[in-house]
Amino acid sequence: QVQLVESGGGSVQAGGSLRLSCTASGFSGRAELMAWFRQIPGKEREGVAAILIGFGSTFYADSVKGRFTISRDDAKNTNYLQMNSLKLEDTALYYCAAGYRGSDWAVPGNYAYWGQGTQVTVSG
Repeated sequence: QVQLVESGGGSVQAGGSLRLSCTASGFSGRAELMAWFRQIPGKEREGVAAILIGFGSTFYADSVKGRFTISRDDAKNTNYLQMNSLKLEDTALYYCAAGYRGSDWAVPGNYAYWGQGTQVTVSG
């Protein structure tokens, strides 16, 4: 059974940083795309960043380019989202996703497995 567990969310002042972690179990993750999404109430889930495991290729939403970095520790089967220069509009529930099948990394429907989410709140 695949399980994704996120951690690292919290409250931070605008301009600050947070690092989210997503640890996978029951999932080898080889040559797979894993991603981070975020969602605020009343809006669609938005793709934030993705990483192609085994190749290291990364993908980012335009809104976070230059501020967020996705990375991977294969030994721990964990991926990370380093978030710097946080803005008020980054406030959301952040989800880890895996089990990608599709042609667009930013489409939520292309992922089979999801974590429970971790809240990030940025205040002014």
